[in-house]
Amino acid sequence: MSEQHLAVIVLAAGEGTRMRSSTPKVLHEISGLPMLGHALATATALGAQKVMPVIRHEKEKLEQYINSYYPNAHIVLQDDVPGTGRAVECALEALPADFSGAVVVTSGDVPLLDVQTIESMIEVHLTTGAGATLLTASFSDPTGYGRIVRDESRSFVSIVEERDATEEERSITEVNAGVYVFDFKHLKQALASVGSHNAQGEKYLTDAAVEILKAGNKVHALEVADNWLVAGVNNRVQMQQVSSELNRRICEGWMLAGVTITHPESTFIDITAVLAEDVTLLPGTHLKGITSVGRGSTIGPEVVITDTQVGSNVSITKSQISGSVIDDEATVGPFSYLRPGTHLGAGGKIGTFVETKNVVIGAGSKIPHLSYVGDATIGEHTNIGAGTIFANYDGVAKHHSVIGSHVRSGSHNVFVAPITIGDGAYTAAGTVVRKDVEPGSLAMNVAPQRNLAEWVIAKRPNTASADAARKATE
Repeated sequence: MSEQHLAVIVLAAGEGTRMRSSTPKVLHEISGLPMLGHALATATALGAQKVMPVIRHEKEKLEQYINSYYPNAHIVLQDDVPGTGRAVECALEALPADFSGAVVVTSGDVPLLDVQTIESMIEVHLTTGAGATLLTASFSDPTGYGRIVRDESRSFVSIVEERDATEEERSITEVNAGVYVFDFKHLKQALASVGSHNAQGEKYLTDAAVEILKAGNKVHALEVADNWLVAGVNNRVQMQQVSSELNRRICEGWMLAGVTITHPESTFIDITAVLAEDVTLLPGTHLKGITSVGRGSTIGPEVVITDTQVGSNVSITKSQISGSVIDDEATVGPFSYLRPGTHLGAGGKIGTFVETKNVVIGAGSKIPHLSYVGDATIGEHTNIGAGTIFANYDGVAKHHSVIGSHVRSGSHNVFVAPITIGDGAYTAAGTVVRKDVEPGSLAMNVAPQRNLAEWVIAKRPNTASADAARKATE
């Protein structure tokens, strides 16, 4: 339907006390997005005239998130009157005076609900001319949910909240899933008639469906085929269950798209990650945030990558990477730590126990092992020797180093920034480089070696070393 005749309300005003957290419940992340982010992404994809999250508790934190990531959403503040019915009533008041059409109501703590399910509900709602259409699910254990009461013909009669239900009604396994499509005019009229005469003392949205039915309008209750789509999260146990199911679906989707995942049970992929065909993910791989992996790359085992662009035919093993760019044919690991601002050029290598930060490494250049490289630019086909340290911090400020192309640094070098080493230069093993090195030069500062005879015997008497030395010289 036209976006001019559709509004989506996302309920997110609850306290979420069962999470036992200082973070609002709907801001807890599942597969790279807060639960509210999942709900708003789905709502936005429907193309509605207005998407209206309704908030109350921890409103400052929620406002900050919504304004940062969904700036086109219209935030609605619920007043002190409790209940989902009042939350929706507040949202209706924010609609344009000339609005007419369908109103979709979802919840910010139901992250797996998808666009296709809501669109199917809207289609049924419009084609049947219903006043309300709601989604239901059947659970073996319906504890905590409002029960769907039907008559002998299976037509909708009412929704009874658990605290208000009789023993017979509590035995019903079909429950309210908390997803609705209403006709705007009928919903507004119904809410005006809904009171708060219940065990909770709240204005229930569920009562609006009954009022619409009483007014002689159709109310459809559609049972969802996949219960996970309407699984709500009230505590951390449920959050883990929903998170695991979503990750399973993400992995399955990528495998069907041409990605090899050797052990999906230990592989975690955020919904925001993008993978090309013929990528291989080995056990213990985590792809987080805005991460992309190019064709033919192999990631893992035991790799965590966050907000990083990985090229084609790249190999990464047993490493942690964030905020970086890794070009085609490069290799990383094992036991590498790439911090934000690292850019490894095509065919380059960052090897064993290497930490990098804010560094651009040219094509074909290598940092094979046991080094720290920070705040630097390294040219092409340069080799940084084992145990090299870029001393980029003087205690007050960070400084930059420039290492040219085809440079060969010796083992156990220290480059004291700011410094420039020219193309084709060499640095000797153990050198502390404090001055610029001209292209093609050899830098060294090795003092003549002195051996003090019998020092151990004289200075460390009665030790195992002294005894060994004495025996060796007898």
